[in-house]
Formats: sequence, structure tokens, C-alpha cells
Amino acid sequence: MTWIPKLLLNAAALIIASYLLPGVEVDGFYAAVIVAIVLAILNAFVKPLLIIVTIPITILTLGLFLFCINAIIILIADKLVDGFGVNGLLWALLLSLVMSILNSIFGLNGKSNQFKKK
Repeated sequence: MTWIPKLLLNAAALIIASYLLPGVEVDGFYAAVIVAIVLAILNAFVKPLLIIVTIPITILTLGLFLFCINAIIILIADKLVDGFGVNGLLWALLLSLVMSILNSIFGLNGKSNQFKKK
């Protein structure tokens, strides 16, 4: 899948998550697309640095601290994008969890070509 459909599906997942979680606000689909783009950029550049810095605590928590890193990325996107709001770390953690579940349902987990015949 190319990156444009992935961004649009992430934006749709963000809209769905905003309906499910009262602590998350998205002004519309355009704002959701902007948030999806910002999250993609932050996940490409900031997230690897945060993972490297927090390796010891990630190992101690058996990888569960990665949800906190995702929540931090979401809070950074909240500060950067108008029309997107998250009311604290707990809502960012819940948004991270819901987005992960929705991305798995939409097939955006990166393993969609796993069962194709070669």
C-alpha cells in the first residue's frame, strides 16, 4: 500500500478514535489528515531517538513503555497542529491504543504482504 492511502486510513482511524474517546478532539477530516502527516513525520524522526534514549526502561517494562512513547508523540502533535486536541497523557495513551487497534483492523500494521504468493 502506498503512503497516501495509509495517511487517509490513519486520518479515518483518528476521526473514529475521536468519536470513541471524549478526551480527544479533531475539528474535521482535513485536520485529521494534517495530524496523520505530522504523526508520520514525528514517527520517522523523533520516535527512533526516544526509543534509543529509553531502551533501559523499555526493557524493564517488557516493551510496554513504547505506548508511553507513542503518547508523547501524540502530545507533541497536539502542540503542533491546530484543530487537534488531547486532554492529557491518559487520553494520549488511550488514543495510542485505539489507533493501534484500528490500524490493525485496517491492515496498516506493515505485514499486509505476508501471505501473498511470490
